Amino acid sequence: MTEKLPKATHTGDLTIGVKVIPCAVLEGGTRVLNQAGFLRAIGRARSPKAGTGVLSTVDELPFFLQARALKPFITDELKESTKAIFYDAGKSQSVGYNAELLPLVCEVYLKLRDQSLKDTAAVPRQYAHIIRACDSLMRGLAHVGILALVDEATGYQEVRDRRALQAILDKFLKKEFAAWAKRFPDEFYQEMFRLRGWQWRGMKVNRPSIVGHYTNDLVYERLAPGIRDELERRNPKDEKGNRSVKHHQWLTEDIGHPALAQHLYATIGFMRAAATWDQFYRMMQRAFPKLNTTMLLPIPDVEGDIANARR
Repeated sequence: MTEKLPKATHTGDLTIGVKVIPCAVLEGGTRVLNQAGFLRAIGRARSPKAGTGVLSTVDELPFFLQARALKPFITDELKESTKAIFYDAGKSQSVGYNAELLPLVCEVYLKLRDQSLKDTAAVPRQYAHIIRACDSLMRGLAHVGILALVDEATGYQEVRDRRALQAILDKFLKKEFAAWAKRFPDEFYQEMFRLRGWQWRGMKVNRPSIVGHYTNDLVYERLAPGIRDELERRNPKDEKGNRSVKHHQWLTEDIGHPALAQHLYATIGFMRAAATWDQFYRMMQRAFPKLNTTMLLPIPDVEGDIANARR
C-alpha cells in the first residue's frame, strides 16, 4: 500500500534578496522549501546532470553535500535534516527539504571558504559561485528567521498567531470557573461615578448597565489579547441579559488574578489623577491601548443609562 503523503496546508513563494523559492507548510507544521527552488537558490542544478527526478544520496547526504572538501563541516545535526520530503501540494506530488536546512547548507559552504582563507589557499573554483549564492542568502536571513519568512509567505502566520493566542488564554483563564471572591475594589466604581458626574449611592445599589460596558472597555479589553472575546464565549449572557458568574471567576490564580489586580490599581491611579472622564480616558488610551484594535474611540454616552444613574 502506498504511504499517504502529508498535505500542504499553506503554500507560497519565499523571496530572499533576488532568490525566489516556492515553499509550503505541511500538516503538523513542518515548513518545507521546494527542492528545485532550494537548489537554484544555492547555485546548484536540480541534479548532477541537470536531470529530473529524486536526488540520489551517498551516506544519506544529497549530492550537493557529498564532496570530500565539505565533509569536515557537516555536523550530525545537518545529516539528520537532509532527507528529501515528499508531500501532496494539491495538484501534484512535490519534493522539498525542511526549511531549516537552507541556512545549515549555506554555513557548510561558507565554512569551506573561511577555511580556505585561513589556509591562504584559493577557494576551489567549482564552489565559488555556490559560496557567493550562500553568502547572499545568509545576509538575507541575517535579521529574520527562516521559519518566520515561510510563515509570512504562505499565510501560516495566522495559524501560528492563533496558537500563540491560545497559549496566552490558557495562562490567563481556567478550564472551569472558580467560586466568587471580591476582585474589584469599591474605589474603581466610586471613581467611575465621580468622573461621569453620577451620584454614588454605595455598592449595594444596582449600577446602570453601561457600567458593565465601561468595565469591559477599561479592563478586559486591555488585560491581554483575546481575553474579552474568550470570556464572552465562555461566560455568555442568558435571554435576560445576565451571566451565570462574573468574568473574573474564570481567571487563573497564578497569572490572571495578579494581572487583573495590577491593572485595576493602575487604572484607579489614573482615575484619581483625572478631573474629568475625557482626561482619564485619554490617559488610559496612552498607557493601556485596547489590544487588537487599530482605532481607539471612547464608548459614547447612553442617555437612558446616564439618566438612570443620576437618579
